[in-house]
Amino acid sequence: MKKILYIANARIPTEKAHGVAIMKMCEAFALEGIEVELVVPKRSNPIKDDPFTYYGVERNFKITKVPVIDLVSQLGKAGFFLEAGTYALSSTIYCLLKKADAFYGRDELALGFMSLCKKNVIWEAHTAKKKWLVRGLLTRCLFLVVISNGLKEYYKSLGISENKIFVAPSGVDLEKFSIETSKQDARRATGLPQDKKIILYTGHLYSWKGADVLAEAASKLGSDIVTVFVGGTEKDIANFRRKYGNIPNIMLLRHRAHGDIPLLLKAADVLVIPNSAKEEISRVYTSPMKLFEYMASGTPMVASDLPSVREILDDSTAFFFKSDDAENLARVITRVLAHEKKREDNAQRSLEKAKQYSWNNRAMKIIELLKRKYTR
Repeated sequence: MKKILYIANARIPTEKAHGVAIMKMCEAFALEGIEVELVVPKRSNPIKDDPFTYYGVERNFKITKVPVIDLVSQLGKAGFFLEAGTYALSSTIYCLLKKADAFYGRDELALGFMSLCKKNVIWEAHTAKKKWLVRGLLTRCLFLVVISNGLKEYYKSLGISENKIFVAPSGVDLEKFSIETSKQDARRATGLPQDKKIILYTGHLYSWKGADVLAEAASKLGSDIVTVFVGGTEKDIANFRRKYGNIPNIMLLRHRAHGDIPLLLKAADVLVIPNSAKEEISRVYTSPMKLFEYMASGTPMVASDLPSVREILDDSTAFFFKSDDAENLARVITRVLAHEKKREDNAQRSLEKAKQYSWNNRAMKIIELLKRKYTR
């Protein structure tokens, strides 16, 4: 196993979580002695930082940008489809001229084209795609990487052999998130109040992420408890302010660079994963990167009681609430804050379990699977 081309239709750097995962996996593959080339679209980008600096990863792999028609900001959804189609064509042409042991990625359109000519294509699926969209790719790819057992069962139901599906949940950079910093120092560094209990959520404000449920729960908590939301697009933040700006114990922070997140997690008393049960992506299929970052931070965690979350956590590592129930969430948060020993014990067990889910371990398992495929 000498070379991997990672195919990603993603604006790099991006404020979205998938950018972290892509860059960390490329770094992790390269740390295993593999030559890695990340192939991304050449798009306009408001983030001007160098990608390696922005994500804090080693400069141990190459990034290549291929041309696309970039009208996403002007045409919206139509522009997205145009960009996706031209990226699929452009990246396929580029890869046809390249030799690699594996063409790996998350973009089913580009990989579908590529699999017509390349036999060593590996697709990493993060959602349940309709069969007619991915039938050819599923038939031709070397194997399928999925992020949850829920997705494994979905693709098995489409007729894909269990032997062709490998479950690899999201990962975490243990060194960056397992920081030896006191809660007080973390609050000073992040500007969060010293005299309040802090409940914290990081990520987007989409409905299926459950941010609305947490905001409603915050309104039911005492004035000595502040609920902090970190993230969201400018549009989503504006909408969120209109809906919940009158709740005095909510603090809404804008998107922060990924390197700022470890201190914010360390500053909190309780971290929350409030995912909704109303959509299958949340209930069954997801493997939230924040879950593993929360685990590695050593801060106690309250999570929505969903199959996707229960794949990783149990009652010894987290406290669960009934999904989409703000009253229940508020009661669980209050109970957790009242039992310091129990929450610290759970957090310590969660931290220990996080060691299984480093990006390096994830990359190593995928490489071992590739090696076995090639030696059969």
